[in-house]
Amino acid sequence: MRILLIEDDRKTADFVAKGLSEAGHLCDVLSDGRDGLFQAQREDYDVVVVDRMLPGLDGLSIVRSLRAAKVNTPSLFLTSLGGVDDRVEGLEAGGDDYLVKPFAFSELLARVNALARRPPVQERKTLLRVADLELDLMRRQARRGGQLIELQPKEFTLLEVLMRGEGRVLTKTMLLEQVWDFHFDPKTSVVETHISRLRAKIDKPFEVQLLHTIRHTGYSLHAPG
Repeated sequence: MRILLIEDDRKTADFVAKGLSEAGHLCDVLSDGRDGLFQAQREDYDVVVVDRMLPGLDGLSIVRSLRAAKVNTPSLFLTSLGGVDDRVEGLEAGGDDYLVKPFAFSELLARVNALARRPPVQERKTLLRVADLELDLMRRQARRGGQLIELQPKEFTLLEVLMRGEGRVLTKTMLLEQVWDFHFDPKTSVVETHISRLRAKIDKPFEVQLLHTIRHTGYSLHAPG
């Protein structure tokens, strides 16, 4: 899972980023509100964690601007402003959740995972393309070069996750969470087995390889070059 953390308190930012990384997530950290807004609009994140009081642009304005721009990335306010009115103001600005400092990291992680499991359906594409590979989510069909590819349900879901993350490296932990809803390592080769089966169907019959293994890191789906 890819997370954007916009937090100007260095100690808090380091603590949260370290915890998210240890949990298997990719975390980008910015301390300026304007830079954070630009990054959230430019890149594709699963969750944005944002402090309310920031230099450059405050957290409320960041989330309002994202919603106005039709960017529906789930957002979690992380702030010392814990009054009822503060919480209401954050949620009405377009925030999806609100966590008051000081906080337990386990609670933050649980809230982030919960937000990532309910992305805004109305903005999600129903036809995904990477090079000549297509995935039609409405018809539940996969094609490459116009050729129909038969996929099992988990293979289809795995391919969808990989295609939505085109060009990004997705770790085993990330795939276990997003495809199998495992928030722990079951100590099995389920990911490797399904990757092998998927590669045999979408790559081996074709000249150009799209599914790449990144050694000691994970997997990435992208066209070469």
